[in-house]
Amino acid sequence: MSKSLKRVAEALKGAGIAADMLEMPESTRTAAEAASAAGCEIDQIAKSIIFRGETSGTVQLFITAGGNQVDPAKASACAGEALGRADAAFVRQVTGFAIGGVAPVGHLTPPHTFFDPRLLEFDVVYAAGGTPRHIFPIDPADLLRVTGATEARFTG
Repeated sequence: MSKSLKRVAEALKGAGIAADMLEMPESTRTAAEAASAAGCEIDQIAKSIIFRGETSGTVQLFITAGGNQVDPAKASACAGEALGRADAAFVRQVTGFAIGGVAPVGHLTPPHTFFDPRLLEFDVVYAAGGTPRHIFPIDPADLLRVTGATEARFTG
């Protein structure tokens, strides 16, 4: 088991979630790929999008439904500061995950986290398990709880 996958599994277990880490035969780097692999709607994919606070340098995580796009102006309003896109090196450094496998839990640096309410419309959603080929199913209310996220409207 990779270090990243193990970190995610341990974070979930520590939060009382018995998640089944699913290894997919093909990539789940994008929401469309993950939805195809899981056999679900694209909005049932909980994407983890990382931004960096322009002033504070803090890590900002936006967990959004797979078909939604994070609106930078709305995301900045949620965070209380201008946000910049995080490049691959920053994402790897602060989360411990490569882009395409960023999980919502198990980050090396705890992020400020915001949660798309669209995800709560489903009984189950799927999130990245820390690698580009692993996902896990979870009740979206449990995902909101274990991430400590703030429910917010930040999509465009």
